Amino acid sequence: MAGADAPRWGWHRLNKQAAARLVAAAGIVPGQLVLDVGAGEGAITAALLARGAHVIAVELHPTRAAFLRRRFAGRPVVVVQADARDLWLPTRPFGVVANPPFGALSALLRRLTASGSRLERASLTVPLHVARRWSSADAPGAARWRITFDLSVGPRVARSSFSPPAVHDVAVLEIRRRRHRDPRR
Repeated sequence: MAGADAPRWGWHRLNKQAAARLVAAAGIVPGQLVLDVGAGEGAITAALLARGAHVIAVELHPTRAAFLRRRFAGRPVVVVQADARDLWLPTRPFGVVANPPFGALSALLRRLTASGSRLERASLTVPLHVARRWSSADAPGAARWRITFDLSVGPRVARSSFSPPAVHDVAVLEIRRRRHRDPRR
């Protein structure tokens, strides 16, 4: 029996068909650096590779991280065993397409939208109520990040796309960097 301090490995695996749809809708281009946070066994990572992305697959669970290293050996994938709440972000422009751990969403979203983040675009599967809250006018920290990012609720993801099926309705939370016009033009 696990002690009170043992990590909890709750996981809702996204099936490969839903992962492929998520990646296709994300507009990934060949050579783009993309993070797959909560990579699991690599359904999203595989779909990103099929689009020509260079992937940083983030997975906390040691057995799944080792599996990802074996599965994608020799491919443009770096597997990082890390907690999504403590993730160090790339210092160059990047995208995120992920089915992140729901328990780490607030910390991850704050990190992705922080001042200095080089995030260009993200598509994250999240509970529908989280997508609605973060895309609303009273979103957490909105006064800080709305200058740089637009957040919106994207398509719904069927509960049956996850194993085990998701408990709550799920949607894609879309984050896009705003493009500022040059005032001299």
